[in-house]
Amino acid sequence: MNGMASDHNTSSQEEYLPHYLQKEDPFASKLSREADIVAGFYLTAIGILSTLGNGYVIFMSSKRKKKLRPAEIMTVNLAVCDLGISVVGKPFSIISFFSHRWVFGWMGCRWYGWAGFFFGCGSLITMTAVSLDRYLKICHLSYGTWLKRHHAFICLAMIWAYATFWATVPFAGVGSYAPEPFGTSCTLDWWLAQASVAGQAFILSILFFCLLFPTAVIVFSYVKIILKVKSSTKEVAHYDTRIQNSHILEMKLTKVAMLICAGFLIAWIPYAVVSVWSAFGQPDSVPIQFSVVPTLLAKSAAMYNPIIYQVIDCKFACCRSGGLKTLQKKSSLKKSR
Repeated sequence: MNGMASDHNTSSQEEYLPHYLQKEDPFASKLSREADIVAGFYLTAIGILSTLGNGYVIFMSSKRKKKLRPAEIMTVNLAVCDLGISVVGKPFSIISFFSHRWVFGWMGCRWYGWAGFFFGCGSLITMTAVSLDRYLKICHLSYGTWLKRHHAFICLAMIWAYATFWATVPFAGVGSYAPEPFGTSCTLDWWLAQASVAGQAFILSILFFCLLFPTAVIVFSYVKIILKVKSSTKEVAHYDTRIQNSHILEMKLTKVAMLICAGFLIAWIPYAVVSVWSAFGQPDSVPIQFSVVPTLLAKSAAMYNPIIYQVIDCKFACCRSGGLKTLQKKSSLKKSR
């Protein structure tokens, strides 16, 4: 009986055809023309805001590049990844939505899928590195003090190498990039898991190394930071002003990192859930109209980071100016006395 069941599973995997092989034209839009136009305008707005916001972060950081702290260098790298998604990827999908079909063929589909996966993986691994930097700075000061600028640049090289490896692996014949079920966008070929055991191994590897493991590191780091901050807030109050100001700056960077990670995960987790269900659930069980919503939400992730960074930065500047006025008042009182 077990042998018969395994033979049945093998035969079902061999017989399964993904959506892009079931029809002659896999790039024709499965949505209404009105829905494609709405999605096109939505992505246009997201692309413009993301390009301007991340470009502004990179420009302002370049003016003080020699003074950037390691965590700020990572934030700039995150802006580079988000700008790459906006400039390299979004024009393809915007044009295709307005054209009511994917107009760039299989070559453009593979390029678009690679670029989206490359920059998306780079963003997540950058946030993982930032969370580890915050964890060491806050929870293990003896290790955190030796993290310098050159360590940050070494980390950047490792991040880009990691993202390049996993984004390029599908071109080695292990996996592939394919059109989305709605036809006007492309992504990693999650449907390989329905076709073979090798496809399942590939998808599981991608899920673990490019989603689950980095997310676990991020969650672990910030949980430990929250616990540490609760226990050490009273201790910092007894230190001198210089140490308190350093602590405030570290907490400002930590808040930025936490909000950026939260925004990224909120935007991408629905897409990851739908993708996993497409890979390991019942074939073609995700409605096409439902699958487009997580995709559009994930594409908006590149817009949040500059907004978060500027809001926290302005709040910190207001607090800093308030503290400066207090110090000035104290000094004037001392002089009058």
